[in-house]
Amino acid sequence: MIFESSEKNKSALDKHRPLPNDLVRNLEEWFRIELTYTSNAIEGNTLTRRETALVVEKGITVGGKSLAEHLEAANHAEALDWVNVQVSRKHHQISNQDVLRIHNLILKGIDDANAGHFRSVPIRISGSTVIFPNPRKVPDLMDELCKWLSKKPKLHPIELAAEAHYRLVTIHPFVDGNGRTARLLMNMILMMNGYPPAIIRKRDRLSYIDSLEKAQLGGSNEPYLRLINKAVNRSLDIYLKAVSGTEDEANETDSDILLKIGELAKRVKQPNSTIRHWTKEGLLEVAETTASGYQMYSVDMISRVETIKALKEKRLTLEEIKAELSK
Repeated sequence: MIFESSEKNKSALDKHRPLPNDLVRNLEEWFRIELTYTSNAIEGNTLTRRETALVVEKGITVGGKSLAEHLEAANHAEALDWVNVQVSRKHHQISNQDVLRIHNLILKGIDDANAGHFRSVPIRISGSTVIFPNPRKVPDLMDELCKWLSKKPKLHPIELAAEAHYRLVTIHPFVDGNGRTARLLMNMILMMNGYPPAIIRKRDRLSYIDSLEKAQLGGSNEPYLRLINKAVNRSLDIYLKAVSGTEDEANETDSDILLKIGELAKRVKQPNSTIRHWTKEGLLEVAETTASGYQMYSVDMISRVETIKALKEKRLTLEEIKAELSK
């Protein structure tokens, strides 16, 4: 079961409720910056985590960064604040006006003509073969999305939130800001159901986009659901470590260090050709490809290689190893 570990961690966290006010406040402040930084970074915003905190918390202007990037940080934080106020409601009460409100906050001062309005033009994403609905169909499709939520679909809360996100980005109702709005909608539903928000890390950008596109093109949605579940589980771990006092996770930063293929190969003591082969076979994930064509790997792939090596020692085939890694 995809969500078994998340259910177990949520049950463990629920035993600590109600959480101390100071702890809740500290965690909310940390998530506010982390969600803003990561969601904007996925869309190409170049503010660092620390710069995002300065803009959001201090209102400080960062030299060399555009006005739009500053507004994206401030706007996302404000939109998240609004979402946090809504979590006392139920997900079946979410309306189009709620989605439009989130979008308006996201694009306020950046594109006022389109902020809080459904698109009236066709749209395509560079590098993607996904075809989005005709703009004339967008209002009806968004009505269908909200009607679907109102019927209280019998899905696991994480799957429900992930599906709402998937449906919104597949409709692509806005000229810009679809991803940020969809992630905020997803996290609003998660928090309405007692889960912490899911953080899609910058290093997971490629896997996130690929898994969404695979489902949109008629493939399995399981990789996408597993990615969202892992994101929720990481947030649950942060809460559990904070309440147990074993680690002050809220003050740690999620390393964005990326490794070239040669650097990864050196760290795990494997030839470049092996790393390249395992990547081609889908055992290793590329976090980012540079403008020069270099494939970059997150530090997470170091432990992934060690797992692959251990499974190979058990004489598992590459397909069997891939199945094990996806669990």
